[in-house]
Amino acid sequence: MTTGVHDIAEALRATRGFAHKRDISDVVSALGRSLPGGHDALAQAVPVGDDCAAIPDGRGGYLLFAIEGLVEDFIVRMPWFAGYCGVMVNVSDVYAMGGRPTAVVDALWSTGMNPAHDMLRGMAEASARYGVPIVGGHSNNRSDRPQLAVAILGHARRLLTSFDAKPGDLLLMAADLRGAYEEPFPYWNASTRAPAARLRADLELLPSIAESGLCRAAKDISMAGAVGTAMMLLECSGVGARIDLDAIPRPDGVPLLRWLSSFPSYGFVLSVSPAQAAAVAARFAARDIACAVVGQVDATRQVRLRAGGEEALLWDFGSDAFIQPAADTREATYV
Repeated sequence: MTTGVHDIAEALRATRGFAHKRDISDVVSALGRSLPGGHDALAQAVPVGDDCAAIPDGRGGYLLFAIEGLVEDFIVRMPWFAGYCGVMVNVSDVYAMGGRPTAVVDALWSTGMNPAHDMLRGMAEASARYGVPIVGGHSNNRSDRPQLAVAILGHARRLLTSFDAKPGDLLLMAADLRGAYEEPFPYWNASTRAPAARLRADLELLPSIAESGLCRAAKDISMAGAVGTAMMLLECSGVGARIDLDAIPRPDGVPLLRWLSSFPSYGFVLSVSPAQAAAVAARFAARDIACAVVGQVDATRQVRLRAGGEEALLWDFGSDAFIQPAADTREATYV
């Protein structure tokens, strides 16, 4: 049975990934209300908040700083892969902003060394494969419940942000389709069995694109999926877009709705001027990474989906915020 675009829009709005991202606005609102300077204090402390906080280094570049937490059910069922992902997703966040990672630290809670041992083995494997050292952390082996968070430090010479998409830009999506699902989770793993040198060179495309001036706005595809990630970028930029679901690169045999709810180990959304789109797509294609134009940015502040000759409204930022609170905190957003 073919799923219509209206059904897809309704299904996406109900996903766990969308729900988790919507929680961001509550967190930012509460923090802004609690600071002496209100939401303005957030903007002053971190001039650009995005996949990473980006802090000017005084030399024309930016110090990048981010953290990721892993959900408990994932850790319990797949502790090694959870540890691996703790490093991998942070590395992706840094590259998504045009940066290169420097080091990671972790905080883990476990009952003795179970499942701490497997989490640490996974982290160590990802650290070696991505060439990012683990330089410290916090541990508690007397916890009733396993938890893991990993933080990363990086540096960018020139930023890719979520705040610089412009009406008229083309939306590109790039993903490494050379992988498989880590069942039963929606995690598309194109990392653990790929050559380490290839992983690093594939990620190097992002800072290279930034430093060549080919793109200003980008975001790595998160648990919100390809469309949800595009929505975060669009909302932060104060714009909208029409997205062609039929154009989104996806693996053979994977149903569209499952792919739209997936978290790929290598996936990015980029907002690119039409004059630069071919050059950006060519860089990904040269490394056998699927990349396609999937939509166009406009000034509507709405996200509309197209598929099979039909169109449906997915979101209207003017009437319903996605990740941003009601106050203007565009320069201090958690992701």
